Amino acid sequence: MKLFIDTANIDEIRIANDMGIIAGVTTNPSLIAKEGRSYKQVLAEISSIMAGPVNGEVQSAHDASAMIAEGREIYNLDPKHIVVKIPMSAEGLKAIKTLSAEGIPTNCTLIFSANQALLAARAGASYVSPFLGRLDDIGQPGVELIQTIADIFANHPDLHAQIIAASIRNPTHVTACALAGADIATVPYKVIHQMINHPLTELGIQKFESDYNKVFGAEL
Repeated sequence: MKLFIDTANIDEIRIANDMGIIAGVTTNPSLIAKEGRSYKQVLAEISSIMAGPVNGEVQSAHDASAMIAEGREIYNLDPKHIVVKIPMSAEGLKAIKTLSAEGIPTNCTLIFSANQALLAARAGASYVSPFLGRLDDIGQPGVELIQTIADIFANHPDLHAQIIAASIRNPTHVTACALAGADIATVPYKVIHQMINHPLTELGIQKFESDYNKVFGAEL
């Protein structure tokens, strides 16, 4: 399973990219609004850093024509890297169909059921993004949705959309999504650090250094 980082913060993206652990970036209007900068400016800068997909979401959410026009504009910022995120709806499916037919990769977002994922894949979406954390928040098992979508896609090889597990809350979610068959998990910067750190790792490093220094001193 690949990892994307879910942020619009340039510093976070640079740090994660330098570690060699992320294959792409997902953003949305809320994340970009936190940065207080132009939507296009942020997406263009992210694209200059990342070698993989950079997901930029349309801000129009209720009209297919508006989503199509905005999707083309976002894609043209960097056709090599940009993926256009479209929210799940009847109008969104129309936009996905049109953009996909033009060769523009799309990510259908805000998916909360297997049927929504199936419809998005049939419309031509390159990626589908089920939001497991938000399902967990209302007492529904989000990871089960990932598993169900993965099973459906495996049973129908003509469905080519990749599954991006989104709304990741913690490292346990990441492990569960990998086991459930997600192609990608898009992970907040905070969760990446939680994945890296473990108290036993830190204790082990301290012990190795202490044992060495007792014999040889601090100088290597």
